[in-house]
Amino acid sequence: MPKLAQQKKKKALKGAIGFGIFSAILYLAVFVNQGTVMTYFTKGGIYGALPVMTAFLFSFVHGAFAGNFWSAVGIEASKKATRVKLPATKATKRVRPRPRAQMSV
Repeated sequence: MPKLAQQKKKKALKGAIGFGIFSAILYLAVFVNQGTVMTYFTKGGIYGALPVMTAFLFSFVHGAFAGNFWSAVGIEASKKATRVKLPATKATKRVRPRPRAQMSV
């Protein structure tokens, strides 16, 4: 394995361990202080932003952990270009039939 790939895997492994520990600490903090969390999260008003900010924080930390974990395992996204060039089309004017008034008895 090339030296650069090994360094990349080591860095990803360190990131996965770091973000995994941080994620565990976040979950532990929420579960240990669930009374306080519920008190503030259910107040309403400006406190309504707390659950949203908490969800963003958990999402960021978990996403960083998962990305680093898969990189450390060796699973990477495909670098292949997926853009397909379509043939050029000539713009044509579509003739639409005019609606006609109909009478029914």
